[in-house]
Amino acid sequence: MAVEILLPKLGFSMEEGVLSEWLVADGASVTEGQPLYTLESDKSAQEVEAPATGTLHIIIDSTGETYPVGTILGEIR
Repeated sequence: MAVEILLPKLGFSMEEGVLSEWLVADGASVTEGQPLYTLESDKSAQEVEAPATGTLHIIIDSTGETYPVGTILGEIR
């Protein structure tokens, strides 16, 4: 079963964030807790960790773009 990788809400007032960089290539194996991508918000930049172990399938590959909280960025299968 696939686990969705969602753009998280890092702060109470956060409505959107910038996908700065994928730290793992599409199709690569990942382990739960491994840093997947860098997310920038109004106040900080933070690495977001994998929610599960499996193979990463990137859906949104456009870095430097702003996306709303809850956007599906990829899946781990």
